[in-house]
Amino acid sequence: MPSSTTRRGLLAGALAAGVGGLTLTGARELLDQFAPFSGTAWDAADRSLSGRVANPYGEATVRYDEYGVPSVEADEEPAAYFAVGYVQAFDRLAQLDLQRRVMRGRVSELAGEGTLADDEFHVAMDFAGAAEATWEYVAKTPAGPLVEAYADGVNAAIDGEGLPLEFELLGYEPDPWTPVDSMLMEKQISWDLTGNFGELRRALIADRLGEGVLEELFPERLDHDVPILREAVEAKTLEETEVADSISGGDALDPALTDWLSRFESPTGVGSNSWVVSGEHTESGRPIVAYDPHLALMTPPLWYEQHVETPETSVRGATFPGVPFVIAGANERGTWSFTNVGADVLDCYTYEIDDDGERYRYDGEWREFDREEREIAVAGGDDRTLEVRKTVHGPVLEREGRTVGVAWTGHTATRTTEAIYEYERSDGLEDLLEATRKFDLPTQNLVYADADGRTLYYATGKLPIREIDGEVVSGNRVFDGSAGEGESSWEGFEPFGESSWEGFVPFEEKPHAIDPDVLATANQRVVDDSEHYIGVDYATPYRGARIYDRLDDAVESGEPTDLEFHRELQNDVYDGRAEQLVPELLEALEERTEGRDESDGALEDARETLADWNYRMDADSRGALLFARWMDRFRRLVVEPEFEEADLDESYYPDDWVIATLPADSRFFDDRSRDETMVAALEDALDEIDDAGWERYGDWNSTRIVEHPFGAEAPFLNYPELPADGSRATVKNYRVDSAVGASWRMVVEPGGDATAILPGGNSGDYFSDHYGDQLEGWLANDQTPMDRTLETEGEPDVVFEEGSS
Repeated sequence: MPSSTTRRGLLAGALAAGVGGLTLTGARELLDQFAPFSGTAWDAADRSLSGRVANPYGEATVRYDEYGVPSVEADEEPAAYFAVGYVQAFDRLAQLDLQRRVMRGRVSELAGEGTLADDEFHVAMDFAGAAEATWEYVAKTPAGPLVEAYADGVNAAIDGEGLPLEFELLGYEPDPWTPVDSMLMEKQISWDLTGNFGELRRALIADRLGEGVLEELFPERLDHDVPILREAVEAKTLEETEVADSISGGDALDPALTDWLSRFESPTGVGSNSWVVSGEHTESGRPIVAYDPHLALMTPPLWYEQHVETPETSVRGATFPGVPFVIAGANERGTWSFTNVGADVLDCYTYEIDDDGERYRYDGEWREFDREEREIAVAGGDDRTLEVRKTVHGPVLEREGRTVGVAWTGHTATRTTEAIYEYERSDGLEDLLEATRKFDLPTQNLVYADADGRTLYYATGKLPIREIDGEVVSGNRVFDGSAGEGESSWEGFEPFGESSWEGFVPFEEKPHAIDPDVLATANQRVVDDSEHYIGVDYATPYRGARIYDRLDDAVESGEPTDLEFHRELQNDVYDGRAEQLVPELLEALEERTEGRDESDGALEDARETLADWNYRMDADSRGALLFARWMDRFRRLVVEPEFEEADLDESYYPDDWVIATLPADSRFFDDRSRDETMVAALEDALDEIDDAGWERYGDWNSTRIVEHPFGAEAPFLNYPELPADGSRATVKNYRVDSAVGASWRMVVEPGGDATAILPGGNSGDYFSDHYGDQLEGWLANDQTPMDRTLETEGEPDVVFEEGSS
């Protein structure tokens, strides 16, 4: 990656040539800010961390390793977390500020009217109110004082260090950081993983295309045999009973509301991989946990790596900027990781509302909305006043006269911060289990192992139990709030207050496995026959099946695995969709050419390429390029005609597994057979490839999507474009169409060795040598040691001295 000196030259060259994405006036203003000797933005080029800093909580030291990962050491925990706040702010202050602006609905204050609809959603959802309720709870726990110390550290860095480039470009200074802002970061990641309005889309599809299409294209259970909890470990879970019948349907809602809300859901395909093998199958005799969360890829990365050493713990791993504690990582005794369950923890309600919009009908009576006016500042325009309305369930969202009420488990005081605090200090499986009782949100597949050889899987988070007239139902429907549907649902849930566990699945009855021998999660269905309704938003089974196949082969071979084996498995780019579909496509091509005097040269070349292809999504593969572009064209040709006629865009399309398994006699092949559709899709794909001039998969599947939030206006802030391996269906997960992929990778032997890597760099400072120094290593999954041993020789990079700043 370019050094900081080279990066200055790149910046100067970009500015001299004009900055793409800016208006002429904007580019001139930017150039003025970078004018030699007088431009204000050059101030950011000379940022360097102070060597000595006053710390009101006591002494601490910080040492950075060769990849810009800070190791913080202190005798007192508050002193350590003041230092954590300080270094996070120095490295990622722009990211911290932008994240809280998004969640508070304050982006338009900088960006103008273009982001007003986004701000209106976040203000209406009142994530900030939920964060305030959470802080009121967390402040009373042992984690509270450390969160306060962290916030003080962030503010000390804001006051004592130069501001990063983004602030100079936009010409503003950040407000002080508060403990509520840290709770807001918990709400942000929870929403990104569980915020889902799928029941609204299902209702709209049923209304526009019919219940038959809904059942065919969006089954509540994908037909495969690779759940997380397989038969081999089911004996270690609780006794299972029949799943309660699902009640689907509900009022069809206007697409203007549904489409608007869909913009703020969990990004399509967000998921992760994690797996654990016991010491029975490792070279060292210790268990091994491998983890790579598939979240938004961005510049700088979503995660921040840190190491904290106090008498209470030695912990290293990844956290989100703005969060004091390591979310996924390892201490001296154990390691923990999380993948998304796909649980249904959000319900939607329709109401009868009176003519003046002042009241809504609920359970046989009229009630006043809780109302509050909020101001949204708009740069370069008139400020907007938004009336925030709430019902007994939670916020009410409105678009073009249509409304929906929302109940979400994050709209209450959650205890996840306390749980993560206790994870850092856990001394084994029993400690971790006790802490997991407090892990309210997001609903995650926890995979854990420790130095005693214990392993664990547990579904975290509150799972609501819904009832109508005393009958337990699924949440995969729109509830009629005015009719009292869901009246007894979520008993004990208090929006924007402290909730009890009444009305939620008891902790002991959630899916889990104690001491599994081999277990893998890839967001697939948790269990075949669940005791309680969990949800329907599971991933396709391709990644989970491939991981289990590789692990099972390793176990059956009798050869022990090591960390390198698991890193190599993270690098696996075999695409199960290709194995499933390419033979069928080749047969369709054969049938097309039979009896013809002349063959289509391009199709014949494509057929030969695919016939020789190994189903691996390698960046230098021609076969991978053909398959990737064919798969997307095939899905479009299958469903687009009916969906377009129903005015439903591609965000409503079914997943790859449904398309791959759609029978030849489906209504979607009435006008053109399945084989004919396959061949037509390949012809379309070849036209696209030829028009774009692509030769290999990496020409299309590149890092161009890993952008800085301001990358359109200032492209020099983006990472360089490089070819990438992997697809949305491979273990090495990379989704160029949605900017999602492995946002962090680690492989850990608890009590032993551990490695990890970020998709970019640990610093968000454009001029830092660590702005993007891990990008190429991340592409190759060339991980670096997660060494928790502090190098004490030489002077620390920063010494925090006891005293007030």
